[in-house]
Amino acid sequence: MTSLAEPTPRTDVAPAASSVTGSVHSWDISTGVDGPGIRFVVFTAGCPLACAYCHNPDTQMMRNGTRTTAEDVVAQIEHYRHVLSATGGVTVSGGEPLLQPAFTEAVLSGAKSLGLHTALDTSGALGQHASDSLLAATDLVLLDIKAIDPRLYLSLTRGRLTPTLRFSERLAALDKPVWVRFVLVPGWTDEPDHVARLARHVAALGNVERVDVLGYHLLGREKYAELNRVDRLEGVPGATPEQVASAREIFREAGLYAP
Repeated sequence: MTSLAEPTPRTDVAPAASSVTGSVHSWDISTGVDGPGIRFVVFTAGCPLACAYCHNPDTQMMRNGTRTTAEDVVAQIEHYRHVLSATGGVTVSGGEPLLQPAFTEAVLSGAKSLGLHTALDTSGALGQHASDSLLAATDLVLLDIKAIDPRLYLSLTRGRLTPTLRFSERLAALDKPVWVRFVLVPGWTDEPDHVARLARHVAALGNVERVDVLGYHLLGREKYAELNRVDRLEGVPGATPEQVASAREIFREAGLYAP
């Protein structure tokens, strides 16, 4: 990930974008993991959850970001417009971008004004902060559903599951395209019955185009020591390819596309 550099000022961004500020941790160019095609990914700083498997715990605090305007972010995006315009686009991730809804909306709207595909990567925990206009500027929602059991969700994230489920149902009512992301953590979220419950909920929504089962990995574990924080998954092994494949098969049996 790259720190947000100072771009050349723009003169053609909507005036509102120049006055909307946000805390940005970094940005990166990715392929195939943050939405379709080549993506310019903006990582906002700050998150209301504390997921045990978070591999970027430094993004959880808003103070770890750099204050910038949506106008500056859109100017940075425009430098890559020719690369992104064919099959890719812009993804606002985090942290949790809905912790800064006005800023997130301004960035997404600015990307749309450049003719780019837009995606919002969110846990849905703050789904009530997503205005209709923010969602109108969003072509795709990458919805991270951490667990389908409320007690397990609380233990894993220290947050409540209900807001995420409500947000998923709101997106379904809007027929907004969604890719669901689910992290398979051995001993935590990998029980077949739990995965099947989640698959049934996702399949019933009717607007989910894809489910990405992401195996828990040990990358980023050293960050907890650097931040003097307890790694709640210390001793938990990474998910094996076989475990991930088994979970994907459960989603496929529910009629979902799980590559």
